[in-house]
Amino acid sequence: MLIKQPEQLKSSDITPREVFINRRKFIVGAGAIAGAASGLSAPRQSSALASDPASPGNKLAGVVDGGYKVDKEPHSWKDITSYNNFYEFGTGKSDPVANAQNFKTTPWTVKVEGECDKPGDYALEDFIKPHTLEERIYRFRCVEAWSMVIPWVGIPLGAVLKRFAPNSKAKYVSFKTLHDPAQMPGQRRRVLQWPYIEGLRIDEAMNPLSLLVVGLYGETLPNQNGAPLRLIVPWKYGFKSIKSIVNIGFSEKQPKTSWNISAPREYGFYSNVNPKVSHPRWSQAKERVVGEFFKQKTLPFNGYGNEVASLYAGMDLKKYY
Repeated sequence: MLIKQPEQLKSSDITPREVFINRRKFIVGAGAIAGAASGLSAPRQSSALASDPASPGNKLAGVVDGGYKVDKEPHSWKDITSYNNFYEFGTGKSDPVANAQNFKTTPWTVKVEGECDKPGDYALEDFIKPHTLEERIYRFRCVEAWSMVIPWVGIPLGAVLKRFAPNSKAKYVSFKTLHDPAQMPGQRRRVLQWPYIEGLRIDEAMNPLSLLVVGLYGETLPNQNGAPLRLIVPWKYGFKSIKSIVNIGFSEKQPKTSWNISAPREYGFYSNVNPKVSHPRWSQAKERVVGEFFKQKTLPFNGYGNEVASLYAGMDLKKYY
């Protein structure tokens, strides 16, 4: 298959990240005034409102409102781009932004293989061009019990996978991250078995919530957040949402996944957000929202139960964690 070079992504009229940030500033300020009037302490202002840790990317063309919102404003560019896990660039929260700035994401190719009728090597543009980019504001819940609200830009995973015509044996789909220790210093250490691998049941992958992400705040995805192509599965813990994808494989058998290989007692294949199932070393009943003082209760399936609970009907979610 001929691999074309990805075209430069163009500008978009999507709501600018500055508008979100200014709105959050106003809300924080209004809360402080109301608190002073009532004699209450003002809420702690998030460090998210400080200067950006990374330059914005290029504006994405033709982004539409995907219709997915939550009851909170999105976190700021700074929060989202400077506080995350991407072990390929280091195990600290600030390591990815420090170590990923020179990561090369152009050109980018994704190999599709396994139980499908249209395997091959596809350039990034082959994934994007046939689809309309959507902005979706999702909750994001880390297995470490912290959370954010993030305005992703992407395309429905199911719509992309259907183009490769998975056959009747395709019960699962797996994903692999680029393995390039020269560019990814975290891969020079045996923190995990590299390359990073994740997987979903095919019906999970086809669920309308599953999203292949190429942007953030209407701009191209920053390197430290998984550029140029990552997965978001908002009802699962964040480590399921694999970054910098270079391989998609369809299989009849459940794939082995990186954290499940590393610590099977702690990280199951499904990893659905479940406040009733504790991690062996901490509770999952509550979460710390980045930038907020008080913890909040964790919602089953991260609040997306109406959309996904039926996928697990009859399953023991403590056994199949």
